[in-house]
Amino acid sequence: MVEIIGLRFSEAGKVYYFSPKGEKVKLGDKVIVETSRGIEIGRVSIANKKVDNSEIVAPLKSIMRKVTKEDLITAEENRELEKKAHKIAVEKIREHKLSMKLINVEYTFDRSKILFYFTADGRVDFRDLVKTLAGIFKTRIELRQIGVRDEAKNMGSVGICGRKLCCSSFLDEFQPVSIKMAKEQGLSLNPTKISGVCGRLMCCLQYEQEGYEEMLKIVPPKGSVVETEDGRGSVVECFTLKGLVKVKVDTKDGSIVKILPVKDIKVIKKAKEEKIEESDNMHI
Repeated sequence: MVEIIGLRFSEAGKVYYFSPKGEKVKLGDKVIVETSRGIEIGRVSIANKKVDNSEIVAPLKSIMRKVTKEDLITAEENRELEKKAHKIAVEKIREHKLSMKLINVEYTFDRSKILFYFTADGRVDFRDLVKTLAGIFKTRIELRQIGVRDEAKNMGSVGICGRKLCCSSFLDEFQPVSIKMAKEQGLSLNPTKISGVCGRLMCCLQYEQEGYEEMLKIVPPKGSVVETEDGRGSVVECFTLKGLVKVKVDTKDGSIVKILPVKDIKVIKKAKEEKIEESDNMHI
């Protein structure tokens, strides 16, 4: 077992383990650490905790210290410098006539590096731009191309549910989402209704998928032939999570339509479902 603390470097960022180096920290505390990007400030999201050695990636880096008032002042100054760097970079991108959209600019805490995050339709040759920016800022420059989902996470917005985007509020990692999930959940396959502001399938399709997969094992699909107490009929609608189906039974006196629990019916012939190629409809 080894003692760790968990740090985030953005509101909905991934949690990284560090050694507390004997320090006792509380949730929300800020500490200075060295990362692969340089010296940064991290916020404690997991307080001192013992975990199994198999849960960490060795070697485990140690925190340098808790932040001081001077550190917070430096961090605020960095935020102001980032705003200025963003304006300058946008101008230089325009001057170099590059087909790229600048999303965000980040200084490392010690200002040893500036990271510029951008989106583009394809590969971009930004070598001349890097030289120009390095000449202006007199420090190391790194440009990183990100995807549309990362752009939405970085920029933030409000989803069709009226709430702040999941990716920018609590999702620390993107999970695979597919059109097959929307179909199994009985949603409209209209892209405008199942896509988020990033233009990709909504991340929330993944939240209830496990429950749907379990229920779909016992709930017959629409069109299935089933036996009920009123006779043989066909499934015209499914209420998957509730474990209910709407069944239409034709009789001499007309048709009977009832909503029944799956335990009260017997499946005679299960309808074939339309196949959707998972590989063609999945995004990461």
